[in-house]
Amino acid sequence: MLFSQLPEDVLYHVVSFLDHRSLCRLSQVCKSMHRFVNRDAVWRKIAKEFLNTGITRDGTDIYPHIPLKDRVKTAQNWFNGVCKRASPLKWKTKLLPWLQLDGDTLFLSQAANIGAYHLHQGTRRLLRNPFQIYSGHQGDVCRFAVTDSNLISGGSDGKILVHNRRNHVSLELSGHNQEVNCIDSKDGLIISGSRDRTVRIWTLTSSSPRDTIPMYDRVWSVAISPTLSSFATGTACCENFSPLLIWNVERSACVCSLGSEFRRGAGVLDIIFESPFQLFTCGYDTFIRLWDLRLSPRRSCVMEWEEPHDSTLYCIQTDGNHMIASGSSYYGVVRIWDKRQTKCLQFFQLSSDPVSSPVYCLRFSSSHLYAALATALHSLDFKQSPIYIR
Repeated sequence: MLFSQLPEDVLYHVVSFLDHRSLCRLSQVCKSMHRFVNRDAVWRKIAKEFLNTGITRDGTDIYPHIPLKDRVKTAQNWFNGVCKRASPLKWKTKLLPWLQLDGDTLFLSQAANIGAYHLHQGTRRLLRNPFQIYSGHQGDVCRFAVTDSNLISGGSDGKILVHNRRNHVSLELSGHNQEVNCIDSKDGLIISGSRDRTVRIWTLTSSSPRDTIPMYDRVWSVAISPTLSSFATGTACCENFSPLLIWNVERSACVCSLGSEFRRGAGVLDIIFESPFQLFTCGYDTFIRLWDLRLSPRRSCVMEWEEPHDSTLYCIQTDGNHMIASGSSYYGVVRIWDKRQTKCLQFFQLSSDPVSSPVYCLRFSSSHLYAALATALHSLDFKQSPIYIR
């Protein structure tokens, strides 16, 4: 009996012992093996061990439309730092931009407006002219969040605008009396934090906040848990209490504080929930930290990664599995981290200007990373020069 004539369950078991190079060699044996080896089911176990393949820790596939074999090839470029750099958008005035990715659309804030840009489906190249512009703030947009149906923005004018992405109708939410530094939204729930030292809970059924929580410190970051039952807040850490707090949504009550050794001024600038019980934070104290809400007491983080050049970390994003990307305060430095290591895996200095610029925000897909600096949007294309497995 030929190897390719074995029952499929036996074939799957055999190939499960092969690494990615051996699988690619096996696919070159004959057409029938090529078809079998190219199946996503064959690559799933291997893909879970690579960076940014779209397979999360719980087994969810974020990019099911892209063959897993191709994603494993691209993942090697992420690991080795092989990419093509570009600056698809530039502007003259220094701004504090923010961005979000939603499928084939990139949203970028510039001053009081937010532009929606198409990404080419194949090359992921940014089309320079926005197909939609969201406006309405009297000052700069500080932060915004994107859902399936809405774009929710918070501005330096203290207002929150809910833009319907389908009919382009806007709803204004008024409550904050200073700039809205941070905002998050999921399934009709909106959480906002402001320089006015309050956090407000909103729903789409009213233009007034459902609850207002006094924070006694400036609020820099908020994030809603995937379960919608809780949210996290990060403050400037200018008072004598932990800057990182977990709140119950229904009761608007503090559930717990995380950490006990933050130095004064070590504010939390970004928070990412990776699961209902695990979240990542970064900020002025130069560390990325992983917290586990199942542990008690929660005075110490589970893991931490230190920025080598003692720079403030403005933003982070994870792939839901092994990879973290971070943006630093000096010279537009983006770093790629493997959670299984304590040292930085790769770094890219994006700012070439004489005056340094922070990475205000970054987002990535399976093949591209986009970073917003003071005067430009930068892109790193990890699919442009692929490493072929042989």
